[in-house]
Amino acid sequence: MVKCWKHSDNSLEEAQRTDGGSAASPKSYFPQKAFWFSLSASLLLIIIIVLSVTMHLRVPLPRPQIVRIVVPDQTGVLINQSAVVDQKNHLVTFSVTSAANQTSTVLFDLKHGLICYKPAEQQSCFLRQMEKSDYDNVHSLLQESTDKSQLELSQNDTQRRMEFLGVLATSQVDVSTLEEPLQALCQDRSIHWTRRAEGPGKQRLVYFCIDICFPSNICVSVCFYYLPE
Repeated sequence: MVKCWKHSDNSLEEAQRTDGGSAASPKSYFPQKAFWFSLSASLLLIIIIVLSVTMHLRVPLPRPQIVRIVVPDQTGVLINQSAVVDQKNHLVTFSVTSAANQTSTVLFDLKHGLICYKPAEQQSCFLRQMEKSDYDNVHSLLQESTDKSQLELSQNDTQRRMEFLGVLATSQVDVSTLEEPLQALCQDRSIHWTRRAEGPGKQRLVYFCIDICFPSNICVSVCFYYLPE
């Protein structure tokens, strides 16, 4: 009888050990499941990042677009003007051809807030800081994507105004301090700072003007005169 009870006790202990082992098995299963889930999520995140970078690199950068702006002047003669829009570098370059078939260039550098005038009949370039009205005038060309290569402005709806810029002959700019687009435009000329003025006054003469028309139905005659040294 004693031997039978001992055998039963041993069997009970073995059963308890067996049950304990089976109870510990789910505890070891859950950490493994969490590990594989975390690894799968990390791999998925890496794949998404790689695909995003690849798609970004494959997106073609916008090329400079040439837009011709057609508007009649006050006498009804069409102004020959075009604008090169470079969205990537935030540049708008106007080319304005006069009745004498001379072309002046005006560069709007929105990134650095500068306007550079390169008149056809002068041996110098003229520089000034952009103002809010300047940003507003070129905003539609730079920010709005359009497939139009030509914009026609109505003579009756076009607003015309005049701006005067005084040139300081002694305020020559060191070309090397300017950004590449401005250097390329005026590499063979001297560059002078200008400042906006109400007008040259009776004692000053206007030396030349450049007419620029914008898609917002605004035409501006920018006139230059030299200030005393």
